[in-house]
Amino acid sequence: MAKAGHAWSRAAAEQGEAEEGEDPLDARIARTGCLEQHRRVQECMAERQDWRHCQEELRAFGACMARRQQRER
Repeated sequence: MAKAGHAWSRAAAEQGEAEEGEDPLDARIARTGCLEQHRRVQECMAERQDWRHCQEELRAFGACMARRQQRER
C-alpha cells in the first residue's frame, strides 16, 4: 500500500526540497510538532471521504498549529 501523501510531493522531492522518500509537507508539519494531529485528519478523510465528518480532528490540528504560532511570537 502506498504511503498517504500530497499530490505535489513528487515534484517537490525532485526539486530537492525533501529527503528521499519523505513528503515535504509532512516534513514541514513534523517540524511544527503537529504531525500526529495532521495524520489523524488524513486518516479520517481517507476513511470518511468527507471533511465534515472530521471536524474533531480538524479542530485538534488547527489548535496545535495555533499553539505553535503563539510560541513563535
